Parts: sequence; structure tokens; C-alpha cells
Amino acid sequence: MKDQKTPLLAVDKINYRAGGSPILSDLSLTLNAGEFTLITGPSGCGKSTLLKILSSLISPQSGEITFAGKNISQYAPEQYRQQVSYCAQTPSLFGDTVADNLQFPWTLRRKTADKQQLIKELRRFSLPETMLDQPVTALSGGEKQRISLIRHLQFLPQVLLLDEITSALDEQNKRQVNDIIHQYVREKNLAVLWVTHDVDEIRHADNVIRLTSPSAQQEGTPSEKTKEDASEPA
Repeated sequence: MKDQKTPLLAVDKINYRAGGSPILSDLSLTLNAGEFTLITGPSGCGKSTLLKILSSLISPQSGEITFAGKNISQYAPEQYRQQVSYCAQTPSLFGDTVADNLQFPWTLRRKTADKQQLIKELRRFSLPETMLDQPVTALSGGEKQRISLIRHLQFLPQVLLLDEITSALDEQNKRQVNDIIHQYVREKNLAVLWVTHDVDEIRHADNVIRLTSPSAQQEGTPSEKTKEDASEPA
């Protein structure tokens, strides 16, 4: 990891239980700007729960989360979520059309979206400009995932939390999304935390965190052992 005095996002011994069962126990990790970190592990180990906690959608029973050195409770929810953005595996799309979704971040900021910029983003992800007027109900799973990601990238956050966002894509589009996210990490100093089981994505990560049980986690650079373990089903 890069040597930084203050991590962009830091988790210190968080604990989360659901239905009386521990999901995360004393979990700690740090995310720095300009780093691509992946989380992998078997189903039920708390990967998606962790992202929801980091995005402040749910709260841990104990432990501390800090952003830029301040406890996240010191930020207004909308202020925090604009800087720590969560993209779910099964995205929730708004309104009636693709354009409604891509314009939504602009509307929140009382701005008007540039249609040509939206078209440029669609093309970047191998989607046609005619998709702007397409009903969201007509989109495939892979198209929904890419539209959701484009929506999150309209105003770039400092931390991007990604939960299996290429699970519905073919190999070519998976590689394309992976390359685009890596480009943002390198060129925009974005911090990415990505839940995945994809071996190729893991191979190109700066760091890999493997969750094996509610009380065990491993952080480090990709290893052959980690790559092999990543083939486990979700």
C-alpha cells in the first residue's frame, strides 16, 4: 500500500450481527486514494454487508468508520454519500427511461445534464446513444449494471464501492468495465473497493481482502492462493 498519514476511508473493529448471528466481527481495513482493492470470499461471509455499512445504508453494532480522518457521523448523509458511492449488484433504476437515471445526479445538484456528455459515457461502455430514450424495464441485467455504474460516475466520488457489478456481463464487457475503473483509479486518484469472484479482476488488484468467516479476514497483495479461492461460487 501507498504510505499515507491518513487513510481516505478507515474501518476499525466493526461488528455486525443479524438474526442473532455474527456477520462481521472486529473487522478492520483501510482504503487509500489511488488504490484498487478487491474483496472476495464465500457466500455469507459479509462482503455485501460490509459495503452497505461503508455506504452508511446500515450501521454496525460497534466499531468506528472514518472518512478523511473524521467519523462518518460528522458528515451529513447526502454529503457523505456523494463522496462514498455504492453501486449494487442488482441496481435500482429510477424513473422511466435511461435518460431519467443519468440525469438524476445532475438534478440532485440543481444542474442540467449535457446530453452529448451522456451519449459519450454510453458509448464508452459500448452502449448506443439510442438507449437514452429506452425504458428501464426493457434493459437486460448487464445493461442495468452499466447504466447504474455510469450514473455513479457522473460526479466522481472519492470512494467507489462496487458489489459484483459485472456479474451479468460477458467477458468482453467485463474487461472493458475493469479497464475503465482502473483508469479512474490511476488518473483521478479514486479509491475503489470491489466485491468480486472474478479471477482476472483479482489478478489486477492492488490489494485483496479475503473474508473467510465472520471473524477472519486477510488483507494483502494478490497471491496464487487467493486467486484459487476466488473461484468459489457466490
